[in-house]
Amino acid sequence: MDRAAVFDVDGTLVDTNHLHVTTWWEAFRQTGHRVPMHAIHRAVGLGSTDLVAHLLGEDRDKDQDDSLSAAHTTLYAQYFDRLPALDDAGRLLRRLHEDGWRVVLATSASGAELGALRRAIDADEAIDATASADDVEEGKPAPEPVEHALELAGVPAGRAVFVGDTVWDMLAGSRAGVRCVGVLCGGIPRADLEGAGAQAVYADPADLLASLRESPLA
Repeated sequence: MDRAAVFDVDGTLVDTNHLHVTTWWEAFRQTGHRVPMHAIHRAVGLGSTDLVAHLLGEDRDKDQDDSLSAAHTTLYAQYFDRLPALDDAGRLLRRLHEDGWRVVLATSASGAELGALRRAIDADEAIDATASADDVEEGKPAPEPVEHALELAGVPAGRAVFVGDTVWDMLAGSRAGVRCVGVLCGGIPRADLEGAGAQAVYADPADLLASLRESPLA
């Protein structure tokens, strides 16, 4: 029976979390909001609307949501041609593909941003499908992105592993009924990932690749 390895992208395969922190901070500043960078960092991994709601609250001026997201997109786009893949990210996906896993990306990115991330990873031949923000109504921590990834892979939850770097990833994977693996390269502490459902935690893709035989992806 097929098995699926589902991966978050930002902070998991590509070293972009702190770029998101900086560009969201500037987007908030431009629209008159002072939001601490540490708070933004903890919110990275949520979709744009959910991130704004999480940081500004439900009583915010929601008419600003679109302009905030657009400002972030414009600021972040200046890095599209030089997004850095994390060490061995592409090798990890290719190894899993060679081992018979169906590799699926589950990300809140879409469009040109998703294209830039895939170019950074440089492992398109190993990626069977992508579940992007355009494909779901609710983003992480709702289970829908992971559930959609499983549908694309044609694999039940019991035959899948989800790899991510945030609490939102672990919650989404756990709610979808899959085993969750955390990585520390997004900057979230091990204890937080484990508390949200990570069954194993590794430093980064290179560490997971080196430990593959003893991991949930064995």
